[in-house]
Amino acid sequence: PFSFKAFEKNSIFVVLKFNMMRDIQMVDLRAQYERIKGEIDGAIGAVLNSTAFIKGPEVGMFEEELKQYTGAEHVISCGNGTDALQIAMMSLGLKPGDEVITTNFTFVATIEVVSLLGLKPVIVDPDPDTFNISDEAVRKAISPRTKAIVPVHLFGQCADMENILGIAAKHGLFVVEDAAQATGTDYIFKNGVIRKAGTIGTIGATSFFPSKNLGCFGDGGALYTNDEGLARKIRSIANHGMKVRYHYNDIGINSRLDTLQAAILRVKLRYLDRFNNSRRHVADCYDEAFSGCQGIQIPVRSGFSSHSFHQYTLKIQNGKRDDLKKYLNEKHIPSMIYYPGPLHMQEAYHYLGYGENDFPVTTALCKEVLSLPMHTEMEQEQIDYITGCVLDFFNSK
Repeated sequence: PFSFKAFEKNSIFVVLKFNMMRDIQMVDLRAQYERIKGEIDGAIGAVLNSTAFIKGPEVGMFEEELKQYTGAEHVISCGNGTDALQIAMMSLGLKPGDEVITTNFTFVATIEVVSLLGLKPVIVDPDPDTFNISDEAVRKAISPRTKAIVPVHLFGQCADMENILGIAAKHGLFVVEDAAQATGTDYIFKNGVIRKAGTIGTIGATSFFPSKNLGCFGDGGALYTNDEGLARKIRSIANHGMKVRYHYNDIGINSRLDTLQAAILRVKLRYLDRFNNSRRHVADCYDEAFSGCQGIQIPVRSGFSSHSFHQYTLKIQNGKRDDLKKYLNEKHIPSMIYYPGPLHMQEAYHYLGYGENDFPVTTALCKEVLSLPMHTEMEQEQIDYITGCVLDFFNSK
């Protein structure tokens, strides 16, 4: 039976609170919507009344507001985060066979677009503590054919961009930031300069998938750059290669953020800092609860980056990860494994020729990581219940 003594003296009272509290979700989008429902409904209604569903004025206004928030010189919206990565690669003029270095521990979109364009993904292990790409592994992977590095700011924390930029400058490489999980995260340079995730490299790509820190009610994405020429190229590629209507300067695609999503994002952007602070509060509560627990490694926070906790991801040691996940499910607590299998072992990417044991850090992480519920509307009762159940699992072993 579950023991509540670790976090509540009166077990009967806790049972009553559990029965009364809101169901625990990995991401509670309904509760977030209910908080800002009036503003969201008003924004949607205004677009419906205007019927300007494609390239309506809200799209440009959102781009300008996101530009002001991030400090990027140029923000170009698009259809989704995967498109953002593909457009970034297309804009750099890379040729088939050119090598692009990125991490093995990421969502597949990061290497998917590289492969689709006929480029060669070169994948490397991440740092085992921060989960982000290892700059030392990047150094070792560079060859005469390397043209770009794609650091992924995983789970809401920036990769070590200062070192990566140094490597890129030494070898004349582009840096494309995959910032889909880190909107609002700050990177702090050694000289004290602070830049937002996605605005540091050659191009940044982000996603507004509903579960993201800044999420819309469908698909959406954007690119950041401080290079005016690249900005023009990116905007052209995202719009069928047009700079002027019906005049095609580039081979492009059709990728645009629709007006309804832009209107929703304008509302949610005003709350982004508050939302990220709410996530940090939840992470702080988790950290405090688990910091002394044998068998758990809490997220390692880098000194050069804030953490916006798109995910709160533990490392569960001694082979107990799957048992813990099953136990939490029995207690009606969702959890997720990001990511369950290394990219180099996925059938679609066997052609890259990597061996099963080539990436020991990634392989180990795929067996250890477990993400707990993390969102902006978590209640203290939910946090107490989740942490109590995790601790009970380890205390009973």
